[in-house]
Amino acid sequence: MSEWAPGVSSVPFLGRKDADLLALSKERGLGFDAKELGRIRAHFRSVGRDPTDVELAGIAQSWSEHCSYKSSRPFLKRAFADLRPKPRVLGTGDAGVMQFEDGWAYALRIESHNHPSAVEPYGGAATGIGGILRDVLAVGGQPIALSDPLFFGPLDLDRTALPSGVKSPRYLAEGVIAGIRDYGNRVGVPTVSGGIYFDPSYVVNPLVNVGCVGFLPRARLRPNRARAVGDRLVLVGGLTGRDGIGGVAFASREITDRTESESRGAVQLGNPIVKEPLIRASIEAYDAGLVQGVKDLGGGGLASASGELVHAGGFGSRIDLARVPLREESLLPWEIWISESQERMLFDVRPKDVARLLAVFQRHDVPAVEIGAVTSGPFETLEWAGAPAAHLDVGFRVDPPPLRRPVRTRAFRPNPTPVVPDDDLAGLVERLVLAPDSVSREPVIRLYDHEVRGRTVVKPLQGGVATSSHGDAAVLQPRPGSPRGLAVVTAAQPWACRDDPDVGGALVVEEAARSLYAVGARPDAFTNCLNFGNPEDPEVLSDFARVTRSLGRTAKALGFAVPSGNVSLYNGGLGAEIPPTPVLLATGLVDHVERAATTDLKVSGDPLYLLGRSVPELGGSLWARRQGHPHLVVPAADPAALRAWGETLLGAHHAGWVRAAHDVSDGGLAVTLAEMAFGGHLGFAVDLDATGLSGPGLALVAEGASRVVVEVAAERAKEFEKSFRTHPPVALGEVTGGSGAFRWQGDERARVDLRDLYERWRGGLGLP
Repeated sequence: MSEWAPGVSSVPFLGRKDADLLALSKERGLGFDAKELGRIRAHFRSVGRDPTDVELAGIAQSWSEHCSYKSSRPFLKRAFADLRPKPRVLGTGDAGVMQFEDGWAYALRIESHNHPSAVEPYGGAATGIGGILRDVLAVGGQPIALSDPLFFGPLDLDRTALPSGVKSPRYLAEGVIAGIRDYGNRVGVPTVSGGIYFDPSYVVNPLVNVGCVGFLPRARLRPNRARAVGDRLVLVGGLTGRDGIGGVAFASREITDRTESESRGAVQLGNPIVKEPLIRASIEAYDAGLVQGVKDLGGGGLASASGELVHAGGFGSRIDLARVPLREESLLPWEIWISESQERMLFDVRPKDVARLLAVFQRHDVPAVEIGAVTSGPFETLEWAGAPAAHLDVGFRVDPPPLRRPVRTRAFRPNPTPVVPDDDLAGLVERLVLAPDSVSREPVIRLYDHEVRGRTVVKPLQGGVATSSHGDAAVLQPRPGSPRGLAVVTAAQPWACRDDPDVGGALVVEEAARSLYAVGARPDAFTNCLNFGNPEDPEVLSDFARVTRSLGRTAKALGFAVPSGNVSLYNGGLGAEIPPTPVLLATGLVDHVERAATTDLKVSGDPLYLLGRSVPELGGSLWARRQGHPHLVVPAADPAALRAWGETLLGAHHAGWVRAAHDVSDGGLAVTLAEMAFGGHLGFAVDLDATGLSGPGLALVAEGASRVVVEVAAERAKEFEKSFRTHPPVALGEVTGGSGAFRWQGDERARVDLRDLYERWRGGLGLP
């Protein structure tokens, strides 16, 4: 092009040496490496000109790690390609879509907002919620539930121990929780699942993962691709500003002591008051048949959304950037193109439907403007002030080749398994129950509205009003006219993944499955957020390969589909590295919501059973972390056994024999039994030697791979036992009326005052 639009500049590129191009990339914050710069230079040499600043900015967004998955794509394909079985999986776009029952479907998605939350915790977390809502909306789903797994450094960390430029874990945690509270509550979507974890590894780079589940009639399912040449591109939602510019490039590099000053402008500004009518207007437009394809404007803004929308359909586009509604008039064309301002969606609309679509959004007082059209391709042509701003092969821009980075397995030699003392068992129980990773999350959960919309049948807090305790999974009833339920749970095992990525990945999937079985749900699907460090480190990439392979294998063994997922890399910096942290948002199907179980004990005298195999390995356990025993052998997973006894447990749920169930995870039997007793305002007496382990201390703290404690109605105990043809349950003890008693070979070895312990547990978090 000989004449570019005013405000658009041609960037000298073709005649520059490699070193000069690297300097240019760094100066503009583009994030290219030398090989990528060479590929861009070769492309523009083939067309005989230099790129414009608009074109270069758009390429930088699409080629970022955050958008392109260039380091992770080969591993993801190998791990999850065959875990999208039809007809169960109906869609794999911005969110995965699963069959629910005849004529109905649900959507699920989880992703990260780690880097923005490290800079501005309130805004970073709030816009994370906003983005995940749009992902579900972009496939036609009405958001019905949110999840928020969070990872911080220790809250009591001395400020003098913080690296330069790093905010205190308490400041970050309080800001993130407030952002989730304010956005989720104001937009009217319940937060029903999640978790809060603490470890020194997350001091520099906290993890803020956000998940969403949506519900939709199958007829409303919309593709994330354009439909036909001549269709119009309509931008709806919030105004475009200078916030969030370069957000994906920011998320594709490690945190430094200069991140605060250099990258605050990359953090977006959310607006839940716009999001709620945007959701309503979008769903009305879908149901009226006015939208043919849709993308949400998240990472990379309009550049990513428009390019991916038309390229997925095999088309090109023509867009007039001057028609984009602005929050501030001084924006340059390249800034408009890549701004990540929130609450925006891009629709593919037939010409005959544009007027009706605009009327729908006008009625809801939501901005909507036609900004362009779908063309035959392969080019995207951008205009500004009546003149060209970009003319680029859209496939070249949005579909870079994957990188083949080197992989090197970590040298790992596990330490010997330490001896767990058998004296002072009551003190051991108290220390585990009152640990930061165990104490009640009620103060935070109560900040989130988990009952808005009236679909939450089994809530995240379970038991009596004055004796609330933790549940395993929430259960939603998406359709009031149907008894079918959807269980939702979050799972993570970063410490097991750090000690053994192969086994740790399997344990994450098993944790999700056993929590679903415990509530009475058959595992159906999960979406994953894969949080890892710098992929340029061969050991980090090896961890990634091993964890994803393990996730995929275990998902297949347990019957999970994996219709969607997210990768977050470059988490770390300043010499710190997070452990491999795959986080799952998993779902299960409940045949009848009235049969769903909770964790709180119900009736004194009922027998307690332990399902699953008890093993002595302590790698990744809460006890080992608290005692300072890293790098231990991680207990092996056994997904085949879990599925076998899990299916039998479902039969017991359906028969009405199960009164309570709770999975054994962080803190082993000590924490599991205490939480069950807390919720029911009851006690227990258990025989620790029934586990088959070598001592009462080990029996209390060992977490095993996949175990569940079940309370069975006393009159149904024999039927329950006989129903297990394989993997028979272990008779663990009984529900009692007061304290917690632990026996060993017939002798009582400890008795814990559960009333006093509950009060300390309930107030021990220190947040918000």
